[in-house]
Amino acid sequence: MTMPKSTRECIREMSIRGSSQREIARTLGVSRNTVAKYLAEDLSPKAPVTRTPASPTMAPYADEVRGWLEADGRAPRKQRHTAKRVYDRLVDERGFDGSLSTVERFVREWREARDPSPTDGFLELGWPAGAAQGDYGNATAVLGGSEVALHELVVSFPHSNGRFCVCSMSQRSECLCESMMRVFEHVGGVPHTLVLDNATEAGRRLAGVVRESGLFTAFRQHLGFEVRFCNPYAGHEKGSVENAVGFLRRNLMVPVPEAEDLDALNGRLLAGCDRLLGGTHYREGAAVGELLAEDGAAMLPLPSTRFDAVRWERRRADREGRVEVDGTLYCAGPYWHGRWMLVGLRDRTVEIRDERGRHAATLPRSWGARETVFDPATLIPAVTARPRSWEQSQLRACVGQPLREGLDRCGADERRLVLRALRSASGRYGFEAASHAASEVLSAGRLPDEAALDLACRSMRALGRTGAAVDLGVYDALAEGGGRLGQRR
Repeated sequence: MTMPKSTRECIREMSIRGSSQREIARTLGVSRNTVAKYLAEDLSPKAPVTRTPASPTMAPYADEVRGWLEADGRAPRKQRHTAKRVYDRLVDERGFDGSLSTVERFVREWREARDPSPTDGFLELGWPAGAAQGDYGNATAVLGGSEVALHELVVSFPHSNGRFCVCSMSQRSECLCESMMRVFEHVGGVPHTLVLDNATEAGRRLAGVVRESGLFTAFRQHLGFEVRFCNPYAGHEKGSVENAVGFLRRNLMVPVPEAEDLDALNGRLLAGCDRLLGGTHYREGAAVGELLAEDGAAMLPLPSTRFDAVRWERRRADREGRVEVDGTLYCAGPYWHGRWMLVGLRDRTVEIRDERGRHAATLPRSWGARETVFDPATLIPAVTARPRSWEQSQLRACVGQPLREGLDRCGADERRLVLRALRSASGRYGFEAASHAASEVLSAGRLPDEAALDLACRSMRALGRTGAAVDLGVYDALAEGGGRLGQRR
């Protein structure tokens, strides 16, 4: 039995045989608009899309909920609305009587309309030679006998699976740049592309846009590499370094390592990373070290001038010449009291200058509790200007007993002479060496003037130890007739 043909099919058959639209309309008794519509119609199969009808329950609240969700773009990631939180607010604040599933469907459709691209799932990414990934992990080590919490910066090269790490006291941008510089110098080149997450101090994501820190931008431009930021919670985007953080910590820092200082620890870590290059690549079957050579050939050369990872801030010194950084007071010396100072923050040191660039002090950086950090040499000018303040000054407690007792016995003029000599020698040899030398000169019954301290410091340096005994016979010949302690010259 032959099935009757539909009007659509008849129209198409007559058109194929050469009938005009006017003739088809007259023969079939339909309008020419109907003929034109059926002839232009696309009969290709369409995907059976299920369209969810708008919920009448959500309609009165739709605009308000959209406002809440749009405002989430300016809120911290962990303080944004979930569908459950939207439902709870609607019930508590608006007397909503619908179901949780209705709200979940509305929120899901709103988010899909805003970002229709899929965000779940994983994709194996290809990494060209010379590209690198960076990330931080936490670690603990014993430095100088004390247990210290450290930040482990790991740089991995996915092409070769080469992995390197160094530790620092913080993730601040100056520590990040300095740690990266050490890794790049160790491998002998700079990756052309570096992938980081925006949880590092290199950049911060605000309203969906990553803004680099000023210091990291200067670092990147100085070395010439490109940077790409990814989501810190999307490990598949930098899976190589995510795995490397745990791998290096397990292999190089178990048991908890002990070292004299951070430099010694980092030297051991990098040496351990080099030993691991003898392993076999998990997929390629070749030695990691051999593949790392391919990475090296594709890297950028190190710049001729080393980047100084320093962040400058402006601080006013208090009446004692101290500036505050992160709760710690750094003493530039009483001479600088009340002035605006330039404070250069590096990973290990704090450099203090006045606004004209004159150097005031360079002090070790403190990452602990609130304290005052100072170099005793910075206190010398103030005590020299007021020698009678010696007995109440902090400087008195910073020198050895022979020098302390000798200066206690000095008059104002002799004390000023010794302090000037101590300041001059501290500038050339450091305060510790200068104070030891002054004690040696005093023990020999001589007044430690500049010539005596210079000779004593050079003698101790030649002997290779700060507290070595010094033969002042040569000085006796040079300073014949010179003053002894307690006598004016």
